[in-house]
Amino acid sequence: MALLQISEPGMSTAPHEHRLAVGIDLGTTNSLVASVRSGEASTLANADGQHLLPSVVRYLESGEVIIGSEAQAALGSDLKNTIASAKRLVGRAVSELKTLAGQLPYDFVETEGNVPQIQTVAGNVTAIEVSSEILKALKSRAEESLGGELTGVVITVPAYFDDAQRQATKDAARLAGLNVYRLLNEPTAAAVAYGLDQQTDVDNKIIAIYDLGGGTFDVSLLRLNKGVFEVMSTGGDSALGGDDFDHLIAEWMLKESAQQDTKDAHLLRAAMIEARRAKEALSDNDTVAVTLGDWQGSIDVATFNELSESLVKKTLMACRRAVRDAGIEKEDIADVVMVGGSTRVPYVRQRVGEFFDRPPLVDIDPDKVVAIGAAIQADLLAGNKPDSEMLLLDVTPLSLGLETYGGLVEKVVARNTTIPITRAQEFTTFKDNQTAMTIHVLQGERETVEENRSLAKFALRGIPPMVAGAARIKVTFQVDADGLLSVFAEEESTGVKAAVEVKPSYGLSDNEIESMIRASMENAKHDVEMRRLREQQVEADRSLQALDAAMTSDADRLLNESEKQQLLAARGDLQVARDSDDAEVVKAAIKSLEKAAEFYVARRMDNNIQAAMSGHNITEFES
Repeated sequence: MALLQISEPGMSTAPHEHRLAVGIDLGTTNSLVASVRSGEASTLANADGQHLLPSVVRYLESGEVIIGSEAQAALGSDLKNTIASAKRLVGRAVSELKTLAGQLPYDFVETEGNVPQIQTVAGNVTAIEVSSEILKALKSRAEESLGGELTGVVITVPAYFDDAQRQATKDAARLAGLNVYRLLNEPTAAAVAYGLDQQTDVDNKIIAIYDLGGGTFDVSLLRLNKGVFEVMSTGGDSALGGDDFDHLIAEWMLKESAQQDTKDAHLLRAAMIEARRAKEALSDNDTVAVTLGDWQGSIDVATFNELSESLVKKTLMACRRAVRDAGIEKEDIADVVMVGGSTRVPYVRQRVGEFFDRPPLVDIDPDKVVAIGAAIQADLLAGNKPDSEMLLLDVTPLSLGLETYGGLVEKVVARNTTIPITRAQEFTTFKDNQTAMTIHVLQGERETVEENRSLAKFALRGIPPMVAGAARIKVTFQVDADGLLSVFAEEESTGVKAAVEVKPSYGLSDNEIESMIRASMENAKHDVEMRRLREQQVEADRSLQALDAAMTSDADRLLNESEKQQLLAARGDLQVARDSDDAEVVKAAIKSLEKAAEFYVARRMDNNIQAAMSGHNITEFES
């Protein structure tokens, strides 16, 4: 099957013209840039032959910014101005950041905005600005290596990055002067790097990508069908990675050396540096000597494995959910690809192999595999491979929906829906003569507003006055190939429109995405009951408002005092039942009111017909 290559305006290439495009893996611990040259994708090295760029940025009082190995060397001596693992700060509030011994890693500044700022001698900076410095360094390396100006880049992000984190990544790229062709999910990039996309004769091969990096974890199940990649499901934790393994070792060292209550920031940073060194050394040694201040000790593989068990188990739980979400069995998975530097940990590889019951693929350097895949995709999007048959179909990790009356959530885009996607749904007004509507966009799996994450609110005004339920409001959700969301609302009779590009100040907390899905499963029965109750309460409100409007209009003409009291008694019963926590009680009270009001409804109908026919004869209506 040959796919038609459609280029964006200005991106189509003339014959024999090769556009310079690169793939960038903006990592928590290390970052890389790769390009396709002479048909082969490879990472680009600096003048010293180093391919990995440590994701560390140091700010000097002079305003100079140092990036990479030189900045990394100052982690222990200039900790307040040397920022590492900025990817874990992107799209997050200060309250969501992980501490060691109760201490935050940097001095954060309170600002009017919601984006956290870090205080340095060169001024306050955000994680977006730190990331942009890393991207600038990679851009400079690429242009020096390739001998020209870049036309565009593909930047990889964890599959579980939410909308805020993806938008922050694009903002960092824009600050670095990069034209982003696409944000590509890291697991998908890894599959591309392994050449799995080239198996165009394969029918429905399922591949698992286990991606454990420095600060994030993803698992994705991809179905390969004759060159088309479709992400079947995805799972993970955007705040779980190698840094967390380091934290565990650092906390163990502090406890072993009886320094767990220290407030010494330099000692805490030293503990993290020593922990990372010990973790890496344990990949090749049974025991490693460790030093922290005046304390000396050692840690062995068995102790490290015991410390790591809780984190490894969390990743395997996400794997189990992803398999279940895809509607398959583990036996259906043909290959398991390991991605991310943290998959070098032998215990991680062992447990993953045991879970999937097959040895994982580790042929390509796990640090480089994502950047290489991104480079292949960038080369394709630049128009350098017009005959390519590859098609990538990613998914959105969490459901997207709207708040409806009664605090309920109507899901418009379900989680694990293939993107890009545009999906519309019609809504209406709840009250007579309602001329405005608040559109509240939510993310999550639960049935009620308070149990989901609020993404954005905007108002649609200018709705023509109508009776309740007559207006037709079309709300459209648009998720692009980068996973970024826009929402549009339109009143169809007048064409009145409103829209919002969803750009939250910061994203989901450390475990929120994972807990949202788990909570939706654990509370499924409760949520169904709660939704049913809310729906009955909404119906009760409609009945009460309808009765009140009717009685205000004509009760004095159509009802005697005894009949009024009968209806008011039924109304009072419904008002009390409306606040019950039992849907059946509310439903029964609604039916009781309807039955009590039957004579009134019939009398009003007769009265309206009589009024309509007054002054006319039957022949007029027949004609």
